[in-house]
Amino acid sequence: MDTIKLERNGKVIERSKADYEMNKSAYDLRGFKEAVAKPKPKPEPKVEKPKEESKAEVKKDSEWEKEETKTKKVE
Repeated sequence: MDTIKLERNGKVIERSKADYEMNKSAYDLRGFKEAVAKPKPKPEPKVEKPKEESKAEVKKDSEWEKEETKTKKVE
């Protein structure tokens, strides 16, 4: 038994080919069309952009530097 897939508003139904041929006008009036097999889209490989190394600026606290040098002299 041959079957045919019909589509309307994104919904797919399956009917026998003989039933479809006898009632083709009714299916057409109701908005059914023969479902066409849609190829699945192939996923595109993601191209990674080279990451730019960000140079983080390390800001030193001037007071902290002074305290550190003082403690070294004491020892």
